[in-house]
Amino acid sequence: MSEKTETPANDSGEPDQESPDVAVNPKDATDGSGSQPEEAPDPEAEIASLQDKLLRSMAEFENFRRRSDREREDTAKYAIANFARDCLTTVDNLRRGLDSIDMDARKENAALETLAQGMELTERELLGVLERNGVAKIEAMGALFDHDLHQAMFEIDDPERAAGIVAQVTQEGYVLNGRLLRPAMVGVTKGGPKPVVSPIANEEAIIDTDAK
Repeated sequence: MSEKTETPANDSGEPDQESPDVAVNPKDATDGSGSQPEEAPDPEAEIASLQDKLLRSMAEFENFRRRSDREREDTAKYAIANFARDCLTTVDNLRRGLDSIDMDARKENAALETLAQGMELTERELLGVLERNGVAKIEAMGALFDHDLHQAMFEIDDPERAAGIVAQVTQEGYVLNGRLLRPAMVGVTKGGPKPVVSPIANEEAIIDTDAK
């Protein structure tokens, strides 16, 4: 008798049919999740991107450092602004007191002369302290009116002078390290010929007035 090969049956009792072998294209292969495998990033492009980010970060840090240095310098230069203004009030009062003393009375009264000399010494010392800390007086008398440095309080008729000239100073003005601390209160001439502006004088008169 010849042996007969039996085909295994599946769960339904029917024999399984062998499926033909199918060649698989590697490009059609998936990672099992149904998506195509990602291509590896280009190393050169990634290096270029990292270098660009590094350069941008370095530039931002340098700008931050410069800005911080500038702010620190400004703080050191102008930190005494409020204190200096308060000191100027004392200087003004000393000057008013000295101006109220008659010169003849000083000569006739030794005690009054001593008092006046003490006030003058105090005024000089206080102005010296302010000057050593960057405070300087604005020389306004006889200068061309500058709205950045002067505050016009009134006008003076003087046809012999050019218009726009400071003819009287009622309160001295001051700058702190080149920045306006307090404007000079002045009287300005009107009428007369217009003043001749010198370009060189204008360039020398440029002063930082960002903070008042």
